[in-house]
Amino acid sequence: MTNRGSRLAAAWPKSITGRLTLYYAGATILLLLIASGFLYWSLTQALASQDRRLVASKLQVLRHLLQEQADKPDALASEIEHEGGAGQPLNYYMRILDDRGGTVLETPGMGAILSTAAFPDPVPDPDEPQGCTGCRLSSNGQYLLLAGEAAVAVGTARTAKARPERRIMQVALDVTHNDATLAGYRRRLLAVLGLGLLISATTGAMVARAGMKPLREISRRIPLITASRLDERLVATYWPSELSGMAAEFDAMLDRLEESFTRLTQFSADIAHALRNPVNSLRGEAEVALGRARTPDEYQQVLGSSLEELERLSRLIDGLLFIARADDPQVALEHTRFDARREMNAVQEFYEALADELEVAVTCEGEAHLTGDPVMFRRAVSNLLANALKNTPGKGSVTLAVRQHDDGGIELEVRDTGHGIAAEHLPRLFDRFYQVPDARARPAVGSGLGLAIVQSIMRMHGGAATIASSVGHGTTVTLTFPASGADTGPQGAGTQG
Repeated sequence: MTNRGSRLAAAWPKSITGRLTLYYAGATILLLLIASGFLYWSLTQALASQDRRLVASKLQVLRHLLQEQADKPDALASEIEHEGGAGQPLNYYMRILDDRGGTVLETPGMGAILSTAAFPDPVPDPDEPQGCTGCRLSSNGQYLLLAGEAAVAVGTARTAKARPERRIMQVALDVTHNDATLAGYRRRLLAVLGLGLLISATTGAMVARAGMKPLREISRRIPLITASRLDERLVATYWPSELSGMAAEFDAMLDRLEESFTRLTQFSADIAHALRNPVNSLRGEAEVALGRARTPDEYQQVLGSSLEELERLSRLIDGLLFIARADDPQVALEHTRFDARREMNAVQEFYEALADELEVAVTCEGEAHLTGDPVMFRRAVSNLLANALKNTPGKGSVTLAVRQHDDGGIELEVRDTGHGIAAEHLPRLFDRFYQVPDARARPAVGSGLGLAIVQSIMRMHGGAATIASSVGHGTTVTLTFPASGADTGPQGAGTQG
């Protein structure tokens, strides 16, 4: 069975067009076979029914002849001999027997063909022409036989000596012509089936090729999509409804791939740019230090400067690793119910010394509880507070405000009274390595990953981060955490945009 199944699988067309052609041709031939079989059966039944009616009608006519011309044997004999026989279009054979079984009249040559014993028992009652319930085929199947009986008055009414006598009538119809008719019909049916197979296969191939044209067009256009031509699309509106959904999903996938590829290209360029400056700085300092002999203090100064650059590189690498982990859909967060206000106070205390040095007042407001990762929550608040302190001049203020939503979620705002950010920079603030070129801000000590990390943390929690700012009036960053807590699925930990 396994080998046979393998052979059938190997013989089955690999092409969808070929399979559709086979299905179409097979279905058409099956319908033709059913129709031909039904028509052939109907013709067979019609011929048999017609023969039965003819035999029953002939028996009825013979009964009337016996009853009306019983005293005219010559006229009756002439009717029987001229009505039947091999020379007629329909070969009838008729015989009349007396009540003792003796032959009174019969069609010439009938005795050599059909004996009296070959006929069925006579039908006692008059048959309707549509009846023929007593009909049967002869042993060789070439004749349809029927027998009947009739009461015949023998004598004349004038002499009052008429007496009824029983007569048996036997009628046979040669049905061999049906075989020729059915044989011719079968030949025509076979011709129709052969022609139908040819037409259905040809039509099926044409229909299948026409139906598969959209797939061929898709196959032609897909190779055009390369890394340098990700803008190619299948344009789902042009395809049949069966393919439009697939084409739409394919175009959507291309949109995501193009976006990811563009982001990856930009990300690689940003990494190279971010790493180039500290590496060049380290290399330059090392080259200068090795250019001539230095005092221990000078070497110590070079090493201190190199250490600062290495710390910057370390923070950059830590930020990149964090974003990479955050972008992984399999990353699991810690689900803990914690006091958001207490975590905010901890971050405020950590930056208290820096804030005092910069003469910026930092305050916390509100009360709220959240189910999520408290470590990541503190990191998001810490990054926002660090940015706010960097962009807020002396005597300014930064406010951390949190409030609980009715559905259980929370909203955290970090408001500062700093220089503000121009509107054209706002859409890119959450991009990796993006930094606003603002001479009024304090010298940047970060890598441009702070807000990108905040965005990743919010996505991991299923929340959102928004920013609003006005030049000269400060900036407000709003973090919205849902009540359901962390969401580590693909939507929650999507790729940073």
